[in-house]
Amino acid sequence: MNFAFSEEQDQLREFVRSFLEEKSSEDDVREQMETDQGYDEAVWNQMAEQMGLQALAIPEEYGGQGFGFIEQVVVLEEMGRALLCAPYFSSCVLAANTLLHSGDEDAKNAHLPGIASGETRATLAFTEESGRWDEGGITMQATPGDGGWTLDGVKSYVLDGATANLILVAARSDAGVSLFAVQPDAEGLT
Repeated sequence: MNFAFSEEQDQLREFVRSFLEEKSSEDDVREQMETDQGYDEAVWNQMAEQMGLQALAIPEEYGGQGFGFIEQVVVLEEMGRALLCAPYFSSCVLAANTLLHSGDEDAKNAHLPGIASGETRATLAFTEESGRWDEGGITMQATPGDGGWTLDGVKSYVLDGATANLILVAARSDAGVSLFAVQPDAEGLT
């Protein structure tokens, strides 16, 4: 077996490294750390529009490029090398992969194209106040009512939650644990 990166993967690494050396210098990182948003929206948009990074591992039928985890890892390694300040991991890894494995075609069609385009900055709220994140530890309750759902409980450590415009929340209903798409301006969300 050959565990070396392919020529295409090496080219992707160089492409991303070159971009990040220009856009995510040590000074840029320090500057972004002092902002409320924590990242440069212009760089985020360039990542989406010029490089297609947000679309990299999202299947083509949802507006992505259809690459796999190896290419995603190459990008993540370079982002870590540059200490990129951006909601990439929360949107393109946590939220996108959760949607892809959810089995909910309507949710995939509704949210993955926005993540792929960079328009949607998503995150996953799955860690309970107790620190548990496994299915058995999900205690947030979801109850149906008036054409929607009411979620009652606390989620902790929501990565990039302050800047997300889509929050996928794991909560328990009578049917078991489900994911709920919550807008950041939803009533009662703090």
